[in-house]
Amino acid sequence: MTSHEKRPLTLRDVSEASGVSEMTVSRVLRNRGDVSDATREKVLSTAKALGYVPNKIAGALASSRVNLVAVIIPSLSNLVFPEVMTGINAALDDTGLQPVVGVTGYSSEKEAKVLYEMLSWRPSGVIIAGLEHSDASRAMLRASGIPVVEIMDVDGTPIDSVVGISHRRAGEQMARAILRAGYERIGFLGTKMPRDHRARKRFEGFTEALAKGGVEIADQEFYEGGSALVKGREMTQTILARDPELDFIYYSNDMIGAGGLLWLLEQKASIPDEIGLAGFNGLNLLKGLPRELATMDACRHEIGHRAAEIIAARITDAGDPSPVRVALEPTISYGDTLRRR
Repeated sequence: MTSHEKRPLTLRDVSEASGVSEMTVSRVLRNRGDVSDATREKVLSTAKALGYVPNKIAGALASSRVNLVAVIIPSLSNLVFPEVMTGINAALDDTGLQPVVGVTGYSSEKEAKVLYEMLSWRPSGVIIAGLEHSDASRAMLRASGIPVVEIMDVDGTPIDSVVGISHRRAGEQMARAILRAGYERIGFLGTKMPRDHRARKRFEGFTEALAKGGVEIADQEFYEGGSALVKGREMTQTILARDPELDFIYYSNDMIGAGGLLWLLEQKASIPDEIGLAGFNGLNLLKGLPRELATMDACRHEIGHRAAEIIAARITDAGDPSPVRVALEPTISYGDTLRRR
């Protein structure tokens, strides 16, 4: 197949690659019939290597497609993704396509399982968060024969189309704004990053831009699980107890930033003169805080909308099959917690 050809794999492909009949492949994949353990293992390993997913609706629909778009995201509790879903819904509203959501919990193993089940129903397209996937997931996406749009992040090599922002650039932009404002002793508070690739990229961009300005992170603290507001309060108190000379704290998201802001206001801290603060995501939910937290808009609604538009265009006969790359530009909101200079 060519790099842009979108023919899905068939039983014949698995049959030819494994050297057994299509009937035997069918029996193995349906877990039926008298098949030796060696042959069964051979067929299953071949199917996995190819990224083949059995078609549960092949006998029911002549098109072997349903008017569903698989949307695979890491979390429903993270306030970022409901806004992405709103954008997807808006773009698909008049197309006859319906989004169906799978949640991975930031686990690559869970992502592969969710993807396998969703692809087995032959959706018309896939919208999936992030660019980092397991080998099994990448094989399934490449072999699916349908449009795939990875969202949220453009720092990497996509499988097909991609819509998002550069998180490294977002971190760099915030670091430069902080340095321009004259802050010098900077702390970082955020989520643990092995699974949160986008937070890691922002942190890398942030620290690299600080280093170019002759500044290093003075202290840092990480968390996982629990209420982000509570964690933000606790971590802000902890880091300032260790280093009371910090004059700025950069939070990996707005929710922990809001917790830190509320704690500092209770301590009668002078913000942004004595200490400045900034988060990330631009959550409208936090507009009612006593002070507006400096942040950066992550273009969530537009990301969802543009991704769904790509899927809708690609499944029409007139749709261009070429991959699309859409890199959106987030903007800094200085709020009341970051000096302007």
